[in-house]
Amino acid sequence: MKRWQAADIVLIGGSAGSFKLFFSVVKNINADINKTIILVMHRKKNFFSEIEKLFAEHSRIYLKEIADKDELKKNTIYIAPANYHTLIEKEGYFSLDVSEPVWYSKPSIDVTFESAAEVFNGRCAAILLSGANQDGAEGLLKLRQSGSLTIAQDPQEAEMAEMPRSAIDMDAAEFILKTEDIIHLIRT
Repeated sequence: MKRWQAADIVLIGGSAGSFKLFFSVVKNINADINKTIILVMHRKKNFFSEIEKLFAEHSRIYLKEIADKDELKKNTIYIAPANYHTLIEKEGYFSLDVSEPVWYSKPSIDVTFESAAEVFNGRCAAILLSGANQDGAEGLLKLRQSGSLTIAQDPQEAEMAEMPRSAIDMDAAEFILKTEDIIHLIRT
């Protein structure tokens, strides 16, 4: 709990089967969390979505889709946009990258997690949710190696277990939490 409270940045990554949990997380984030929250969801390219609008209507703190050069601010939820990789720069802002997909995905969870590991050196908490591929596992491992708090959703509760299972298999997740425990953590 102390490491959760000490984290400045919370990164949450997920893919297939994670939408409901992402929505619950957004609804339950404590209004005075005093952290920057970054959500990286696999999204279909060239597909109109109102995820940001839906999430913003149910969030207790400001929520926005990331734009290039946005500054990271506390008490804000940022959602990685479709068709771009989201990177975090040392100067405290986002940059968007159009390079090739990673694990067939753009945005890639690995790309964002790895850039956070390089910039924040252990000041992060990261949670990897349900997904049908291994994206996020390597990034979670780099975060753990940098001293960050790393969590995987319990694969038995994930709709698609491959993503959290991959992280657990490579010892990237310090903790494996059930869905209700993830929500409880977000509320604190």
